[in-house]
Amino acid sequence: MTALTAPTVSSDRDSHLLRDTWNVFRRELQPLLHDPFSLIFSLLQPIVFLGLFGPLLIGSSGQSTPEVLAWFVPGILVMIALFGTSATGSNLLYEMQTGSHERTLVAPIARSSLLVGRALKEMVPIIVQAAVIALVTIPFGFRPNLAGMAASLVLLAIFGMGLGALSYALALASRKKDWMFWAVQQALIFPLMILSGMLLPIEDGPEWMRVAASINPISHVVGATRALFAGDFGAPVVLGGFVAASALAAVGLWVGITAMRKSS
Repeated sequence: MTALTAPTVSSDRDSHLLRDTWNVFRRELQPLLHDPFSLIFSLLQPIVFLGLFGPLLIGSSGQSTPEVLAWFVPGILVMIALFGTSATGSNLLYEMQTGSHERTLVAPIARSSLLVGRALKEMVPIIVQAAVIALVTIPFGFRPNLAGMAASLVLLAIFGMGLGALSYALALASRKKDWMFWAVQQALIFPLMILSGMLLPIEDGPEWMRVAASINPISHVVGATRALFAGDFGAPVVLGGFVAASALAAVGLWVGITAMRKSS
């Protein structure tokens, strides 16, 4: 009898986890659906970067506007994912301060679903914002490969899910000193951004910067996104980007789920 009932128990557990994750995902998505202006407002920063950095790159590189956009826009999209998901832990900090997180912990749902559902929710704004930025730049000569664009959005979603999970884990670790969350987040995000080559070519930097960029997983995601937007699916950097994003997602979810299960 045990051999016959064990698969059923496992199946029930899996179905409950999927259901709980879906419910958490819907709950976290509701504020975004009720206030889409916040999503639109978050596009202000990448648009400013496009408007100010773009002309500088065109002037310094001597390339045409479409050529610069083909290089620059994918980097901006990764920047959206980087800034957006690295700050999502602040939402959890607010819930812990107001006591709503504690009420969620006693709900009859799997604690791992609290993290996975939140992380999955981070995929939605990334995809929407990336699509809007890509469409806005088309009148200026940007011509992305549509299949590559779709693949790059999948890549960014995987990357954002892992980074968002790490952000939640950081929020749980700094719940008693919320200033520490922002100190760590700000101390890491800008070096990672600069050493990824998303805004400026890292190839022009000194040797130590190129070495640091080679071990920065975000630089591999940036390179893969540029190759995909160009339609170069066979480029080795594409595989490297998906490996880096998947590794980050695996580590992020493991760290985040472990922290959520220990949360009290």
